[in-house]
Amino acid sequence: MDGRYHIQDTEQDILSHSKRADWIHILSLDPILATDVYERIHNDPRMKNYRLHRPQKTEIRDTAEEIEAMARDTVLSRLLIIDVRKEALPKLRTAYNKIVGYNRRDLNRLCFTILIGDGPWNLFWAGKTLDVFIPYLSEHRVDFHPAVFFYDPFLHYEKGEIVRGAMDDKFVLPDKIPGRFVPYFKKDQSIRVDKIRRYFRAIGKPDDIRKKRLKRLRNLYKKRIAEQFPNHKDQLKAWLSKKGIRLASEKMHLYPLFFEDWVYELTQRAKQR
Repeated sequence: MDGRYHIQDTEQDILSHSKRADWIHILSLDPILATDVYERIHNDPRMKNYRLHRPQKTEIRDTAEEIEAMARDTVLSRLLIIDVRKEALPKLRTAYNKIVGYNRRDLNRLCFTILIGDGPWNLFWAGKTLDVFIPYLSEHRVDFHPAVFFYDPFLHYEKGEIVRGAMDDKFVLPDKIPGRFVPYFKKDQSIRVDKIRRYFRAIGKPDDIRKKRLKRLRNLYKKRIAEQFPNHKDQLKAWLSKKGIRLASEKMHLYPLFFEDWVYELTQRAKQR
Protein backbone atom coordinates (compact mmCIF):
# COMPACT_ATOMS: atom_id res chain seq x y z
CA MET A 1 0.00 0.00 0.00
CA ASP A 2 1.12 3.55 -0.69
CA GLY A 3 1.77 4.67 2.87
CA ARG A 4 0.61 3.10 6.09
CA TYR A 5 -2.66 3.44 7.95
CA HIS A 6 -2.10 5.17 11.29
CA ILE A 7 -5.44 5.13 13.05
CA GLN A 8 -5.65 7.17 16.22
CA ASP A 9 -7.93 6.15 19.08
CA THR A 10 -10.94 8.42 19.47
CA GLU A 11 -14.09 7.99 21.51
CA GLN A 12 -15.89 6.85 18.38
CA ASP A 13 -13.14 4.38 17.47
CA ILE A 14 -13.17 2.43 20.72
CA LEU A 15 -16.93 1.95 20.86
CA SER A 16 -18.65 -1.27 19.90
CA HIS A 17 -21.67 -0.88 17.63
CA SER A 18 -23.92 -3.80 18.51
CA LYS A 19 -27.09 -2.46 16.91
CA ARG A 20 -26.19 -3.41 13.39
CA ALA A 21 -28.76 -3.92 10.66
CA ASP A 22 -28.99 -6.22 7.65
CA TRP A 23 -26.82 -3.82 5.68
CA ILE A 24 -23.84 -4.35 3.39
CA HIS A 25 -21.54 -1.55 2.24
CA ILE A 26 -19.82 -1.89 -1.15
CA LEU A 27 -16.87 0.50 -1.24
CA SER A 28 -15.12 1.06 -4.57
CA LEU A 29 -14.20 3.90 -6.92
CA ASP A 30 -14.95 1.55 -9.82
CA PRO A 31 -18.64 1.54 -10.85
CA ILE A 32 -18.06 -1.60 -12.95
CA LEU A 33 -16.80 -3.65 -10.00
CA ALA A 34 -19.34 -2.10 -7.61
CA THR A 35 -22.15 -3.04 -9.99
CA ASP A 36 -20.86 -6.59 -10.34
CA VAL A 37 -20.72 -7.02 -6.56
CA TYR A 38 -24.14 -5.40 -6.12
CA GLU A 39 -25.83 -7.51 -8.80
CA ARG A 40 -24.36 -10.76 -7.51
CA ILE A 41 -25.62 -10.11 -3.97
CA HIS A 42 -28.92 -8.50 -4.99
CA ASN A 43 -29.86 -11.49 -7.13
CA ASP A 44 -28.93 -14.10 -4.52
CA PRO A 45 -32.24 -15.21 -2.92
CA ARG A 46 -30.45 -15.84 0.38
CA MET A 47 -29.69 -12.11 0.62
CA LYS A 48 -33.14 -10.74 -0.28
CA ASN A 49 -33.58 -8.98 3.09
CA TYR A 50 -30.28 -7.12 2.94
CA ARG A 51 -29.96 -3.45 2.10
CA LEU A 52 -26.98 -2.75 -0.13
CA HIS A 53 -25.15 0.57 -0.05
CA ARG A 54 -22.77 1.61 -2.82
CA PRO A 55 -21.49 4.90 -4.26
CA GLN A 56 -23.78 6.55 -6.80
CA LYS A 57 -21.29 9.02 -8.24
CA THR A 58 -19.30 8.24 -11.37
CA GLU A 59 -16.40 10.70 -11.25
CA ILE A 60 -13.36 9.56 -9.26
CA ARG A 61 -13.10 12.64 -7.05
CA ASP A 62 -16.85 12.71 -6.33
CA THR A 63 -16.94 8.99 -5.56
CA ALA A 64 -14.02 9.28 -3.13
CA GLU A 65 -15.85 12.07 -1.28
CA GLU A 66 -19.05 10.03 -1.27
CA ILE A 67 -17.28 7.02 0.25
CA GLU A 68 -15.78 9.21 2.95
CA ALA A 69 -19.26 10.59 3.70
CA MET A 70 -20.51 7.00 4.08
CA ALA A 71 -17.91 6.14 6.73
CA ARG A 72 -20.06 6.71 9.84
CA ASP A 73 -22.96 4.75 8.39
CA THR A 74 -20.75 1.67 8.04
CA VAL A 75 -21.16 1.05 11.78
CA LEU A 76 -24.67 -0.19 10.93
CA SER A 77 -23.44 -2.82 8.46
CA ARG A 78 -22.71 -6.47 9.08
CA LEU A 79 -20.42 -6.71 6.06
CA LEU A 80 -18.02 -4.29 4.35
CA ILE A 81 -16.82 -5.16 0.86
CA ILE A 82 -13.76 -3.05 0.09
CA ASP A 83 -11.89 -2.57 -3.18
CA VAL A 84 -8.18 -2.33 -2.32
CA ARG A 85 -6.57 -2.11 -5.77
CA LYS A 86 -3.28 -0.26 -5.59
CA GLU A 87 -4.09 2.63 -7.92
CA ALA A 88 -7.18 3.67 -5.95
CA LEU A 89 -5.87 3.37 -2.39
CA PRO A 90 -4.21 6.80 -2.22
CA LYS A 91 -7.55 8.39 -3.14
CA LEU A 92 -9.36 6.51 -0.39
CA ARG A 93 -6.82 6.53 2.44
CA THR A 94 -8.73 9.08 4.55
CA ALA A 95 -12.06 7.34 4.00
CA TYR A 96 -10.66 3.89 4.75
CA ASN A 97 -8.90 5.19 7.88
CA LYS A 98 -12.25 6.36 9.20
CA ILE A 99 -14.11 3.20 8.21
CA VAL A 100 -11.59 0.86 9.83
CA GLY A 101 -11.41 3.08 12.89
CA TYR A 102 -15.18 3.24 13.39
CA ASN A 103 -15.56 -0.53 13.04
CA ARG A 104 -12.28 -1.75 14.49
CA ARG A 105 -13.62 -3.12 17.78
CA ASP A 106 -16.29 -5.16 15.99
CA LEU A 107 -14.28 -6.53 13.08
CA ASN A 108 -14.46 -10.32 12.74
CA ARG A 109 -17.13 -10.34 15.44
CA LEU A 110 -20.19 -8.18 14.70
CA CYS A 111 -18.89 -6.94 11.36
CA PHE A 112 -16.78 -8.66 8.72
CA THR A 113 -14.78 -7.35 5.77
CA ILE A 114 -14.22 -8.84 2.34
CA LEU A 115 -11.36 -7.35 0.35
CA ILE A 116 -11.13 -7.47 -3.44
CA GLY A 117 -7.69 -6.64 -4.76
CA ASP A 118 -5.36 -6.74 -7.73
CA GLY A 119 -2.23 -8.35 -6.35
CA PRO A 120 1.36 -7.09 -5.92
CA TRP A 121 3.10 -4.99 -8.58
CA ASN A 122 5.87 -7.51 -9.08
CA LEU A 123 3.62 -10.51 -9.63
CA PHE A 124 4.61 -10.96 -13.27
CA TRP A 125 8.31 -10.27 -12.70
CA ALA A 126 8.93 -12.31 -9.57
CA GLY A 127 9.41 -15.68 -11.19
CA LYS A 128 6.91 -18.50 -11.03
CA THR A 129 6.09 -18.48 -7.35
CA LEU A 130 2.94 -17.51 -5.48
CA ASP A 131 5.00 -16.52 -2.44
CA VAL A 132 5.07 -12.97 -3.82
CA PHE A 133 1.51 -12.66 -2.51
CA ILE A 134 2.51 -13.26 1.13
CA PRO A 135 3.78 -9.76 2.07
CA TYR A 136 0.97 -8.22 0.02
CA LEU A 137 -1.70 -10.19 1.91
CA SER A 138 0.00 -9.62 5.26
CA GLU A 139 -0.02 -5.86 4.73
CA HIS A 140 -3.74 -5.86 4.00
CA ARG A 141 -4.40 -7.97 7.06
CA VAL A 142 -2.70 -5.38 9.26
CA ASP A 143 -4.60 -2.53 7.62
CA PHE A 144 -8.08 -4.01 7.20
CA HIS A 145 -8.37 -7.22 9.27
CA PRO A 146 -10.25 -9.00 6.44
CA ALA A 147 -12.22 -12.18 6.96
CA VAL A 148 -11.69 -13.07 3.29
CA PHE A 149 -9.41 -11.73 0.57
CA PHE A 150 -10.35 -12.14 -3.09
CA TYR A 151 -7.75 -11.71 -5.80
CA ASP A 152 -9.44 -10.50 -9.00
CA PRO A 153 -7.36 -11.23 -12.12
CA PHE A 154 -9.46 -8.77 -14.13
CA LEU A 155 -8.27 -5.94 -11.88
CA HIS A 156 -4.60 -6.79 -12.26
CA TYR A 157 -2.93 -4.64 -14.91
CA GLU A 158 0.72 -4.33 -15.72
CA LYS A 159 2.20 -0.89 -15.14
CA GLY A 160 2.18 0.07 -18.81
CA GLU A 161 -1.57 -0.53 -18.98
CA ILE A 162 -2.46 2.09 -16.36
CA VAL A 163 -3.39 5.34 -18.09
CA ARG A 164 -2.82 8.46 -16.00
CA GLY A 165 -4.59 11.74 -16.44
CA ALA A 166 -3.08 15.11 -17.27
CA MET A 167 -2.14 15.82 -13.65
CA ASP A 168 -0.03 13.62 -11.43
CA ASP A 169 -2.77 13.34 -8.80
CA LYS A 170 -5.35 12.08 -11.30
CA PHE A 171 -5.78 8.70 -12.93
CA VAL A 172 -8.27 6.83 -15.05
CA LEU A 173 -9.41 3.39 -14.01
CA PRO A 174 -8.86 1.04 -16.95
CA ASP A 175 -12.02 -0.33 -18.56
CA LYS A 176 -10.39 -2.68 -21.08
CA ILE A 177 -9.47 -6.17 -19.96
CA PRO A 178 -5.80 -6.74 -19.04
CA GLY A 179 -3.75 -7.49 -22.13
CA ARG A 180 -2.77 -10.98 -21.03
CA PHE A 181 -6.47 -12.01 -21.25
CA VAL A 182 -7.02 -10.76 -24.80
CA PRO A 183 -5.97 -14.05 -26.47
CA TYR A 184 -8.74 -15.85 -24.57
CA PHE A 185 -11.45 -13.56 -25.97
CA LYS A 186 -11.03 -13.82 -29.75
CA LYS A 187 -8.09 -11.41 -29.54
CA ASP A 188 -10.47 -8.46 -29.28
CA GLN A 189 -8.16 -5.65 -28.15
CA SER A 190 -11.09 -3.36 -27.34
CA ILE A 191 -13.19 -5.70 -25.22
CA ARG A 192 -14.36 -4.00 -22.03
CA VAL A 193 -14.30 -5.29 -18.47
CA ASP A 194 -17.97 -4.36 -18.07
CA LYS A 195 -18.95 -6.70 -20.89
CA ILE A 196 -16.88 -9.54 -19.43
CA ARG A 197 -18.36 -9.10 -15.95
CA ARG A 198 -21.93 -8.99 -17.28
CA TYR A 199 -21.32 -12.12 -19.33
CA PHE A 200 -19.95 -14.15 -16.43
CA ARG A 201 -22.48 -13.07 -13.80
CA ALA A 202 -25.28 -14.00 -16.25
CA ILE A 203 -28.03 -12.28 -14.30
CA GLY A 204 -31.47 -13.29 -15.55
CA LYS A 205 -30.14 -16.32 -17.44
CA PRO A 206 -31.39 -19.90 -16.76
CA ASP A 207 -29.45 -21.88 -14.17
CA ASP A 208 -27.83 -24.11 -16.79
CA ILE A 209 -26.46 -21.08 -18.66
CA ARG A 210 -25.18 -19.50 -15.46
CA LYS A 211 -23.44 -22.73 -14.43
CA LYS A 212 -21.93 -23.13 -17.88
CA ARG A 213 -20.49 -19.62 -17.81
CA LEU A 214 -19.15 -20.06 -14.28
CA LYS A 215 -17.47 -23.26 -15.39
CA ARG A 216 -15.95 -21.41 -18.34
CA LEU A 217 -14.57 -18.72 -16.04
CA ARG A 218 -13.18 -21.34 -13.70
CA ASN A 219 -11.48 -23.11 -16.61
CA LEU A 220 -10.06 -19.80 -17.83
CA TYR A 221 -8.55 -19.10 -14.41
CA LYS A 222 -7.25 -22.66 -14.21
CA LYS A 223 -5.49 -22.38 -17.56
CA ARG A 224 -4.06 -18.96 -16.86
CA ILE A 225 -2.78 -19.88 -13.38
CA ALA A 226 -1.22 -23.11 -14.66
CA GLU A 227 0.65 -21.10 -17.29
CA GLN A 228 1.80 -18.41 -14.88
CA PHE A 229 2.60 -20.65 -11.90
CA PRO A 230 3.56 -24.11 -13.23
CA ASN A 231 5.24 -25.01 -9.94
CA HIS A 232 1.98 -24.66 -7.98
CA LYS A 233 -0.24 -27.18 -9.73
CA ASP A 234 -0.79 -29.02 -6.44
CA GLN A 235 -2.31 -25.85 -4.95
CA LEU A 236 -4.43 -24.95 -7.95
CA LYS A 237 -7.37 -27.13 -6.94
CA ALA A 238 -7.61 -25.44 -3.54
CA TRP A 239 -7.38 -21.95 -5.06
CA LEU A 240 -10.30 -22.75 -7.35
CA SER A 241 -12.40 -24.04 -4.46
CA LYS A 242 -14.36 -22.29 -1.73
CA LYS A 243 -11.66 -22.87 0.87
CA GLY A 244 -9.07 -20.94 -1.15
CA ILE A 245 -5.29 -21.24 -1.17
CA ARG A 246 -3.12 -20.91 1.94
CA LEU A 247 0.20 -19.12 1.64
CA ALA A 248 2.12 -19.18 4.93
CA SER A 249 -0.37 -17.71 7.42
CA GLU A 250 -2.52 -16.03 4.75
CA LYS A 251 -5.41 -17.27 2.63
CA MET A 252 -6.58 -16.08 -0.75
CA HIS A 253 -9.59 -16.69 -3.00
CA LEU A 254 -10.42 -15.93 -6.64
CA TYR A 255 -13.12 -13.39 -7.42
CA PRO A 256 -15.94 -14.12 -8.14
CA LEU A 257 -15.69 -17.88 -7.47
CA PHE A 258 -17.86 -18.68 -4.43
CA PHE A 259 -18.16 -14.96 -3.71
CA GLU A 260 -21.90 -15.07 -2.97
CA ASP A 261 -21.38 -18.07 -0.68
CA TRP A 262 -18.83 -16.14 1.37
CA VAL A 263 -21.11 -13.10 1.56
CA TYR A 264 -23.92 -15.25 2.90
CA GLU A 265 -21.68 -17.12 5.35
CA LEU A 266 -20.14 -13.98 6.84
CA THR A 267 -23.46 -12.17 7.24
CA GLN A 268 -24.80 -15.22 9.05
CA ARG A 269 -21.79 -15.25 11.38
CA ALA A 270 -22.30 -11.55 12.15
CA LYS A 271 -25.96 -12.08 13.04
CA GLN A 272 -25.17 -14.92 15.43
CA ARG A 273 -22.83 -12.85 17.64
